[in-house]
Amino acid sequence: MTITSLYPVLTSNDVPAAGAFYRDVLGLETTFESDWYISMRSGAFELAVLSLDHETVPEGYGRAPSGVLVTVEVDDVDAVHTRTVDELGHRPVRALVDEPFGQRHFIVAAPDGVLLDVVQPIAPSPEFAAAYAEG
Repeated sequence: MTITSLYPVLTSNDVPAAGAFYRDVLGLETTFESDWYISMRSGAFELAVLSLDHETVPEGYGRAPSGVLVTVEVDDVDAVHTRTVDELGHRPVRALVDEPFGQRHFIVAAPDGVLLDVVQPIAPSPEFAAAYAEG
């Protein structure tokens, strides 16, 4: 088997609003859009949003995500933080912080209970450095 693509599809109560959030915050470009599904992309990276009441969602599973954290690694987390918080007005649920395990990041609440974690790798503290695989 050869994997040709792998991406999350988040269910939503309001597909247009969720799509607008991810486009605004992450600068994703829409590759397909209907009233029940939006596919967005940045380079090789893709994210989709599907209406939770669409017929393709198996019975009993049509609910908003819970406990989902979508992590996006960027090259300038401070710039994304400025745009997201100062320009777009989204309030962080975790403030911009340097973590000893090797991340500078912040988290905002995305639509439908999803958390968007915007991360920039930084050097980990010595206690965490050994946990990383070489290369």
